[in-house]
Amino acid sequence: MKALLVSLVLLPLAALAQAPVIQISGANFRPLPLAVPAPLSVDDGGKKAAAEFDEPFMFDLRASGLFQVLDRASFTADAKEGMTAGSINFSRWTDVGAESLVKVQLGAEGGTLRGELRLFNVGTGREDLKVSHSVPTPEPRQLAHFLADALYKHLTRESSPFLSRITFVRKAGQNRDVYLADWDGNNARAVTSGGINLLPALGPGGTVAFTSYRRGRPDLYIQAPGGEARQLENSGQMATGIAFSPDGKRIAYALAQGESTQLYVASADGSDPKRVTDTPYGINSSPAWSPDGKRIAFVSNRGGSPQIYVMNADGTGARRLTFQGNYNQTPDWSPRGDLIAFTARDERNAFDLFTVNVDTGKIARLTQDQGNNEEPVFSPNGRLILFTSTRDGAPRLYVMTAEGNNQLALPMDKAGGLTPDWAP
Repeated sequence: MKALLVSLVLLPLAALAQAPVIQISGANFRPLPLAVPAPLSVDDGGKKAAAEFDEPFMFDLRASGLFQVLDRASFTADAKEGMTAGSINFSRWTDVGAESLVKVQLGAEGGTLRGELRLFNVGTGREDLKVSHSVPTPEPRQLAHFLADALYKHLTRESSPFLSRITFVRKAGQNRDVYLADWDGNNARAVTSGGINLLPALGPGGTVAFTSYRRGRPDLYIQAPGGEARQLENSGQMATGIAFSPDGKRIAYALAQGESTQLYVASADGSDPKRVTDTPYGINSSPAWSPDGKRIAFVSNRGGSPQIYVMNADGTGARRLTFQGNYNQTPDWSPRGDLIAFTARDERNAFDLFTVNVDTGKIARLTQDQGNNEEPVFSPNGRLILFTSTRDGAPRLYVMTAEGNNQLALPMDKAGGLTPDWAP
């Protein structure tokens, strides 16, 4: 892998102490009005990279749910305004309602693209953040994600999801293939080629596990970056729905046995499998680990209809979590530990997304009246949810906040995607 050149310019501690910190949670949360003019360029290389940098950078900021990104058409400041506080007419930015201002400058030299970001408090004219980063010239999108992440961290004291990866399934005729991509669906590369491959899960270091019909029945496979797919489970039964534990050392999956389907927990290489459910004639599926690895959420029809249950990772202490609706499925446990997102079929036979509080059982609806919405998965920091929606016709991937706000389609090609998974 190509080495990345990184430099972070730290502000004096006093300035950092005065810098605003966005409180993401709570009833008083208000998106920060943020002005982000088009990137400046110091040379032709920077100018050539500007458009490819700008699209993912702006999408990261808009999708975060933290900012009210102001319309550039409203800006009255000089487009050639500089990068330093002394060169900026802050009253022009106050006039358009900005409370903070982000300036980015790009330049390219010797195969390296360098970006510099500065954040200003419009009210005081103070520079709150200065950060620079360099990448190989062909990778302006990675530069955009890095600088957006640096801004997010500075304002929230949390890591963003912008440097993470996702996996998903894409239809191509009769085939279903697994892809691995940047968090926004771009730079996608195929993990499988042909056949029916479903339900991918993203593990440590970019390892992808998935269900495949390459032998005529659903079996579990795992594939490390640059390696070949390896079958994980060899019992001869139908195996589906693999999930990695948070530390990547264990997996959970469903295995059909006669007229029932039971859940198993095994080492990440498939060894030492242990059955953790035992419901004759019942179906148990879709395991999802708690962030501490001590519990598993899953779907079971043991009560008559598919509902979300929670149990200890060894199978003890199972309890039903959802009691509303008669068809609840695809749970995903928030990395923050408090919520489980899931798909439910409503009274009109439409599929929509909900969360349930693990402790109280309180249900919150996230989507409604916009096609079918399914297969939610939390971002690594628990602030966003990725999901599949048919609101624009063919299924494609969308992202929203964990509260269901700010729903946006990923800026990927029209081939769309299904059954996403998300990991650091």
